[in-house]
Amino acid sequence: MESTLENSPNRNDTVAAVILAAGQGERFEGETHKLLAPFRGKPVLQWVIDAASDADFDDIYLISGSVDFKEEERLDIFRHGVTIVENYNFEDGQATSLRSAIAVAEHDKHSAIVVGLGDMPLVPSTAWRAVAESTAQLGVATFAGNRRPPVKIHHELWPLIPISGDEGARSLLRLRPDLVNEIPCDGNPIDIDTRGDLERWN
Repeated sequence: MESTLENSPNRNDTVAAVILAAGQGERFEGETHKLLAPFRGKPVLQWVIDAASDADFDDIYLISGSVDFKEEERLDIFRHGVTIVENYNFEDGQATSLRSAIAVAEHDKHSAIVVGLGDMPLVPSTAWRAVAESTAQLGVATFAGNRRPPVKIHHELWPLIPISGDEGARSLLRLRPDLVNEIPCDGNPIDIDTRGDLERWN
């Protein structure tokens, strides 16, 4: 997937998807991690992986921490060409996961990343693609007028991401509202945080 913004000569005109999935999911009281819980026939996280894969990104980075996804047989990860990126500092907040993704995206010389959450199974590939194809430096999906992930972040803005804490892209949206482009998307931006969420939407 090509970026429509100019890049430096040593940077590829490419966009990577980032799936943040490192957290412990402590609010979910069950026998399994919430991302591995069955949802409409497959694990919650699998819906997100499939949606990102169908959006034809140049790379997909799955950020892990509390769960070793490489050993998880319930997930079909590698058929989609997903790269698992370990965040060993995940307990320091979501920003550390975004920083881990940026480090890999910088190494691979992508021009932008599109960041989504592993616990939002009803965000379709069309939303991922629409945000990725936005010409803005900072693009965010809207569902019925509400801003929700995925969020596109151009490489020039990567240094502004916090190094720790539970806010990553949200802090950037507040810091640079002048750059934000809202992209209306189809889908349902619910996230699965609790057993009640799972039962309500399953």
